[in-house]
Amino acid sequence: MKAMPPDTRSRLNDLRNGLLRLHTVLLASQREAYELDVARITGPGQYLSLVMNDPWFVWLRELSQFIVIVDELLDQKEPEAEPDAEQFIKQARALISPSEEGGPFARRYFEAMQRDPGVILAHRDMMKVFAEVER
Repeated sequence: MKAMPPDTRSRLNDLRNGLLRLHTVLLASQREAYELDVARITGPGQYLSLVMNDPWFVWLRELSQFIVIVDELLDQKEPEAEPDAEQFIKQARALISPSEEGGPFARRYFEAMQRDPGVILAHRDMMKVFAEVER
């Protein structure tokens, strides 16, 4: 086994950081929508419970799980096989594709973009990340 090549590690790290920033914005947007449409969230414990268990937030799990996979890969000192950065980037780009007719994540992402300008800006920033890591 050998260490992950620095270029691959750097690209995956940049991808992960971009996805994490987007995820943070989506969580905040979803929280705001929840508080407007359902009820006020009274504290961090309730918020965590909602994020983990409430159907209102379930669509974000696909992105959360993808970030965890990339995190785990980056944490490995000597991966069993060299990760295919191109494949991870391709999967992330497919996930971060808002669509009215797409799967659950794509539809809810599209809806978030329609109601929250902050999500549009975060999406733009993620497109810049993709442009940087797709070389």
